[in-house]
Amino acid sequence: MSEYQTIARPYAQAVFELSRAAGNFENWSQALAWISAIADDNQIQELAQNPKVDDASLGQIFEDIAGDKLFDEARNFLRLVVANGRVFALSSIAAQFEVMRAEAEGTIEAELISARAVTDEQQATLARSLSRKLGRKVSLQVIEDPGLIGGAVLRAGDMVIDASVKSRLQKLAVNLAR
Repeated sequence: MSEYQTIARPYAQAVFELSRAAGNFENWSQALAWISAIADDNQIQELAQNPKVDDASLGQIFEDIAGDKLFDEARNFLRLVVANGRVFALSSIAAQFEVMRAEAEGTIEAELISARAVTDEQQATLARSLSRKLGRKVSLQVIEDPGLIGGAVLRAGDMVIDASVKSRLQKLAVNLAR
């Protein structure tokens, strides 16, 4: 996977610069989401790896599936990626673009995985605290996972705070095994 990130970086950077200059981050986000969703489909992956399917045909399949979801620059970008044999990197390109966009807009996506339901008030309090700590506007997504037993796991960028009972029990088991 790390080689995908390395390959994806110049493409993501180029799209980011193009979208920043045109002031249309949202359009590119939507287009890249569509393109990467199509590329992640198992049948499309098989077609992309099939030497009997030429670049023009593969590109046309993408465009047919996406329909009017792509604007001209996004179609051109897609053709370039397909022609360079980089369909496998489209998800990484989209993900890296979103990281660059968030950085430019001063936002960050955070994920809270909780063993129990989290109230709206608790979510707002956590988002405000994270925003102060990180110096960015926080968009918080909450996922309920009873498998954690209790507590929660918070992920925001490179930061991970694991305060779950499941994690504590695993650490205890490792310590007892020594």
